[in-house]
Amino acid sequence: MGNRTIKTAIGTAISILIAQQLGLMFYAAAGIITILCIQVTVKQSVRTALNRFLASLLGLGLGAAWFYLIGFTPLALLLTILVFMPIAVRVRIQEGFVTSMVVLMHLYAEERMDLALIANELALLTIGIGVALLVNLYMPSLEKELKAMQEKVEEHFSKILREYSHYLRFGDNEWDGRELIELTSLLDKAVKLASRDVENRLGRGDDTYRSYFVMREKQFELLERMMPIVSTLDAQVPQGLQIADFLERLSDSVHPGNTAYRYLDQLREMREEIQASPLPKTREEFETRAALFYLLREIENYLYIKHELGKNEGNSPASKKTAREP
Repeated sequence: MGNRTIKTAIGTAISILIAQQLGLMFYAAAGIITILCIQVTVKQSVRTALNRFLASLLGLGLGAAWFYLIGFTPLALLLTILVFMPIAVRVRIQEGFVTSMVVLMHLYAEERMDLALIANELALLTIGIGVALLVNLYMPSLEKELKAMQEKVEEHFSKILREYSHYLRFGDNEWDGRELIELTSLLDKAVKLASRDVENRLGRGDDTYRSYFVMREKQFELLERMMPIVSTLDAQVPQGLQIADFLERLSDSVHPGNTAYRYLDQLREMREEIQASPLPKTREEFETRAALFYLLREIENYLYIKHELGKNEGNSPASKKTAREP
């Protein structure tokens, strides 16, 4: 049984109990409003609660106007809905349509619009929305799940870089590329979970994990682009072995404790060494050298993405957990 289900059940019971104890008419509606307002994240619940409250006020106002003009008839409800929806969509509170109709139907059923009944409906709204917000303030921490996903992503990155290094040294191997396939789904789930974690924090939330996984998505795109380059490098040349050594060091450093800028410096030094080496003597060597330079550029972009994340996140304690990895 999920956390949201438990909170919905508790919130519904509390709302109905409060409304019933206060002697409100249609007290069960308070529970319905609570059910409608409990969302997946705290921020979503706050937005939903505000939209439903405003939509209910709009529905009450329009309904009261039509009831006054043409009486408590189905035609009045028809006109209220036809006018309500365009306005609600315009001001982006259309998700409160159901709540507003629940309140409006109470007026229609009673066929009156006195202050006591309107106060009753406002009390139902306040109780239903208020209880939903209170029970939804508790959200279990996602830190453990996010950390586990981070470790899994790093394991896959390390494996991919190691396999690229192995291919540059020895040519074809038996690697099936499973990590490349799994990372697509894993990163997508990680970004969504990290976004949910941010949405559970009122005010300015710590989005370190979300930034981290978005960064890894960008790096993953580069890893995918490196794959066809590496697979075409059949001819073993000294420069290819240099890059293989570099990728192996990189694969061993996909964890906290190493800074991306150091690897960028090493990469620039290696490029200068390769540029200073004798020119290729055959067409095959020339094509291989050109592919190696292109591979170096992709590796540089891969590192630069991580380096930029570290600069953008600054020196916050949370960012230090992840910003130092290459």
